Amino acid sequence: MKGFGMIKIGIILGSTRPGRNGAAVARWVRDIASQRTDAEFELVDLLDYKLPHLDEALPPSLGQYAQPHTQEWANKIDSFDGFIMVTPEYNHSTSGVLKNAIDYLYAEWNNKAVGFVSYGSLGGARAVEHLRLVAGELQMADVRSQVALSLFHDFENFSDFKPGQFQVDALNATLDQVLAWSAALAPLRAA
Repeated sequence: MKGFGMIKIGIILGSTRPGRNGAAVARWVRDIASQRTDAEFELVDLLDYKLPHLDEALPPSLGQYAQPHTQEWANKIDSFDGFIMVTPEYNHSTSGVLKNAIDYLYAEWNNKAVGFVSYGSLGGARAVEHLRLVAGELQMADVRSQVALSLFHDFENFSDFKPGQFQVDALNATLDQVLAWSAALAPLRAA
């Protein structure tokens, strides 16, 4: 939606680690989101986009992408009106693969809403803090509500995902805010 119409939200799975918990989390987000009728949702798995460490010679803000993998990634991200980023917390930040994927582009992120679903020992809160700073630089509207999943309480044996009902409520609140901001930013994207 470059103008107005059905809002399209990308659910970005921000981990490519073998045995990643993020796959179950991202499917949970997609399954709950797909019950809604106010937007379309698509799961975007970074495993499907072979993005080496940033290998474009020119800054992303120029929008002159030389690499086919960058062009494919730009087309995918450009197709969305907003995002839910599913992020692990590694070393008090987000995953390197998610940060790299974000850094490839600029205009494709602009004037879009973003919400966060994080997981880690402290719910991934520090990863989201870093992503909020990045979102501001990319002219994204990050929403206040978020889902912070604890490896101790929302995963059995740190790997079997079993979120409580309050996490479903937090996800719906996050989705509500992402959709509201995505709609509000539509005139800027259409300009």
